[in-house]
Amino acid sequence: MTKIGSAGGRRALLPVVLLAALAAGCGTQRAGDDTSAADAAPASRGAAATPSAPVDRPCPGESATATPRAPAPSTSPTAPPSDHYAENHGFMVPLPLHGDRRCQGLEEAGRVRTALEPLRRRGDFSAGRVREALLGLGYPAERVEASQDGPASVDFLVQADDHPVCVEGDVNRARTETDAFGGYPDGTGCDRPPGGH
Repeated sequence: MTKIGSAGGRRALLPVVLLAALAAGCGTQRAGDDTSAADAAPASRGAAATPSAPVDRPCPGESATATPRAPAPSTSPTAPPSDHYAENHGFMVPLPLHGDRRCQGLEEAGRVRTALEPLRRRGDFSAGRVREALLGLGYPAERVEASQDGPASVDFLVQADDHPVCVEGDVNRARTETDAFGGYPDGTGCDRPPGGH
């Protein structure tokens, strides 16, 4: 004989009770309401629910003063709801590096800049020479790209490791510019994907 109050009966009712509780809370906020879920939530939950921005420590050779970072793209409610440009083009925005990978990226960018600066001073703006200099740093040939960008400018891209840590930039009459990043959201490696999701 089975009792209704048995442990097995209570376990069987638990999913039904949880589902009913969840369903009761759904759909209570309507478009145009002035209060948001974050405003209605207790203050103790607000801090835990909001992800924090990564804090980067100074890397070797950097000053202890934090470098200001560009603000993250805004998903402000003031933007028109039909404007999905940033969302649709997010695949083209390189991922930033943080922590040890950021330090590795800065180190790789410095190595590349040091190797390419003599070419710039000599006025040697050949994609072949830039590629040779990058290969001389020990990067595998399939991970080094260099392309002519006018008579006195060469663009380059290097995949320094598999995470990926990428270094891109250009060599021209005015400067040797390098920048490190962590690939792209919808891609693998360092090449910008041709399209996003």
